[in-house]
Amino acid sequence: MEETVEDPPTSAVLLDHCHFSQVIFNSVEKFYVPGGDVTCYYTLTQHFIPRRKDWIGIFRVGWKTTREYYTFMWVTLPVDLNSDSAKQQEVQFKAYYLPKDDEYYQFCYVDQDGVVRGASIPFQFRPENEDDILVVTTQGEVEEIEQHNKELCKENQELKDSCVSLQKQNSDMQAELHKKEEDLETLKSTNKKLEQQVKAQKDCWETELLQLKEQNQKMATENEKLGVQVEQLQAQLSTQEKEIEKLVQGNQDKTEQLEHLKKEKSQLLLTLTQQREHQKKLEQTVEEMKQEETTAMKKQQELTDENSGLSKTLSENKIMCSTLQREKERLEKENDLLKRENSRLLSYMGLDFDSLPYQVPTSDQGGAGQNPALVYGNPYSGIQESSAPSLRTMKRCPTCKSDLADDIFGPTLEQQHMEALCLNCPICDKTFPAREKQIFEDHVFCHTL
Repeated sequence: MEETVEDPPTSAVLLDHCHFSQVIFNSVEKFYVPGGDVTCYYTLTQHFIPRRKDWIGIFRVGWKTTREYYTFMWVTLPVDLNSDSAKQQEVQFKAYYLPKDDEYYQFCYVDQDGVVRGASIPFQFRPENEDDILVVTTQGEVEEIEQHNKELCKENQELKDSCVSLQKQNSDMQAELHKKEEDLETLKSTNKKLEQQVKAQKDCWETELLQLKEQNQKMATENEKLGVQVEQLQAQLSTQEKEIEKLVQGNQDKTEQLEHLKKEKSQLLLTLTQQREHQKKLEQTVEEMKQEETTAMKKQQELTDENSGLSKTLSENKIMCSTLQREKERLEKENDLLKRENSRLLSYMGLDFDSLPYQVPTSDQGGAGQNPALVYGNPYSGIQESSAPSLRTMKRCPTCKSDLADDIFGPTLEQQHMEALCLNCPICDKTFPAREKQIFEDHVFCHTL
């Protein structure tokens, strides 16, 4: 057979458990002529739904299980189960696969679970003119035929009893179906109420979800701001570490100060860790985050004011540097004039300038009266000190150890110079030297904790 590539699904279910009334076979002949194809017509009842693995088999009368089929054909699934054409189906058996004997057979519809859903009346495969042939049988064959007829009558009675049982079972199933339909209506009503409750609960959850998203967005924004502040602090910390390394390499005298800064650094790291823990606690409530934002804005304003003060100080330092540069150029010009005057006097005295063993006097050899701008010193410092030009009196800054001219740096510029070399805390007005910038920044940072 072309369509019997695989064996059909069968089972060992007995006749008592089958449902013969769900598929009805129509136009079944009493006999079919051997050598020709046989078309099987059947009708699907209202409550039966065919499946892909359903099949129709030809069984010898007296079969017990669906495994005893002689041949079978797969059923064709209808496109629309609700149409009338879908209920009337047919399947064709090829003559090659049909039985060759004259036993009684019947069509049976078997679903994909191996359960019989319908059975036809018995039929035979014999020629049409078989009734016109005179058959001579022996007494034994007659008795055998009579015995066979008795068995057929007995099977017929069993089939009738089975049919009554099936009808009763069908009525019971109809009653059960009606009850199931009532239960289904109740379940639909309950389901509708549950859907309304679920919809209301879903709307409530969506509202809560939107509120949580807004809170999460606010917390994320605050977290980003705090993250930027932490990055700035880390950048400042990195810059401070580089400055510490430069100070260690250039000044061995500041070892104690470096140890102190390291301790301060450890304290800052500990403080930063505590601040992060405190930050996690602050994220629990929105009100505390708003207060933190206000504090951050105040801190930003203070830093802006401090930046303005530093910019002003930088401008004053630039002016001071420009003044010192002009003073340096003027002193260099005076030095050149003194050199030329010195050369002229030496030439007048008949001496060579390069042959004189003059040396630049040091600070402990009368250097207090020398001008630091003269490269070769004053050759007349011991001879004609009274006739030498008077140099500017210098003043040493006690903070930065630099020389300051009295006639250039008046009281106002000297005060500005001292303010530029000192760092004042904008919160508690505490003053730090300019070389202790790291300690000053740590002090200001501690006010924000």
